[in-house]
Amino acid sequence: MPKVLIAGGGLAGLAAAAALGRDGWEVDLFEARPFLGGRATSYAVPSGGDEIAETIDNCQHVLLRCCINLLDFYQRLGVRDRIKFYREFFFIEPGGRISVLRRGKLPAPLHFTESFLGMHFLSFADKVGIGKALLALRRERNRRKDLDRISMLDWLLQKRQTPHAIDRFWRQVLVSAVNEDLDRMAAIHGFQVFWLGFLASADGYEMGVPNVPLGDLYTAEAWRRLGNVRMHFRAPVERIDGTGFMVGGEHLTADRYICALPFERMESVGLPAPKLEHSPITGIHLWFDREITTLPHATLLDRTMQWMFNKDGGRYLQLVVSASRDLTPLSRKEIIDIAVGDLRLYFPRVREAKLVKAHVVKEQRATFAAAPETEVLRPGAVTPFPNLFIAGDWTRTNWPATMEGAVRSGYIAAEALAKSSNQSPRYLLQDRR
Repeated sequence: MPKVLIAGGGLAGLAAAAALGRDGWEVDLFEARPFLGGRATSYAVPSGGDEIAETIDNCQHVLLRCCINLLDFYQRLGVRDRIKFYREFFFIEPGGRISVLRRGKLPAPLHFTESFLGMHFLSFADKVGIGKALLALRRERNRRKDLDRISMLDWLLQKRQTPHAIDRFWRQVLVSAVNEDLDRMAAIHGFQVFWLGFLASADGYEMGVPNVPLGDLYTAEAWRRLGNVRMHFRAPVERIDGTGFMVGGEHLTADRYICALPFERMESVGLPAPKLEHSPITGIHLWFDREITTLPHATLLDRTMQWMFNKDGGRYLQLVVSASRDLTPLSRKEIIDIAVGDLRLYFPRVREAKLVKAHVVKEQRATFAAAPETEVLRPGAVTPFPNLFIAGDWTRTNWPATMEGAVRSGYIAAEALAKSSNQSPRYLLQDRR
């Protein structure tokens, strides 16, 4: 049985392990931390006194129905049924007025027509402009050759989008999806999100939210289904080259190797790193003494907080701010005060509720910054060493830095590895074109 060593227990490394393990490879995966999932994981927050520690996700991770490789990965682990899908997006304005985006009876790409026309927070002129821009996006996505060199904001201004439409529609959707501001985001990524999520199919937009803590998706029970995969925790890989891994001062060898570490770790293990930058995400966890809302989730318009997720009975809410550079210098208290202040504008019950506890998670290195002219910096899976391959959401996947992008990279690396052994499996599922 051929053997492969994998460095990194994030989604990229896990996807490669799941694919190769099922196809007869003996897999040893090394993770520096005591848990799996990388940035898409959960952990216990210590509580004081007699309180039970809360298990929280480091940040709310969601997927869309168009994330077909991520769903395939969950299927391999037998946990796909732990993802709950929602067919409605709730947009809330300050004051509490709600607009709902849902598919109707018309086929794609017209399936949102009825609900889109009824969205209160956009003017008629905004809607006409957005409709024209979506038609242009559909027309230009395979024709324009400069989409990786211009920003999404540049493209929107070319299409004469109103400031209102940009702030309340395009920014609300894209900043959260790509984790970058519109003026810093390569247009190619904005096109990807809207084509696959909103235009290519009638159900691609449906939002999946794990109904268990993220860490529960990668349990030992799930990996036992694959048989040939062994996990090694608290085992940071110190050096990588074509001759093997250095782990704990010991040189380990195998037939093939995959490095699935973050790009900022590459140079420390002896491999070249692309000159990419990071974009942060901030998650704010709030526990109230009463139910605040019955909505499962909502996008919050016109304020700092961007998304709300109802984690437990309307009393425990998680708020998310993507591309959260403005929050980086702020203290925990300042961020909590902003979050609660924003919530009061959308949910009147917050005004009478007591905040029982709160927790702030700043992911300063959440994703690579999907800026113009960075696509050329993203490497493929093959390296100068014929037996060493790389994976990570920062590699060349044709997706931005998402969970889907991470899984795609793991599958791409696994395919390249198998090809080097004269095998030709197909792990990567192709997007709609």
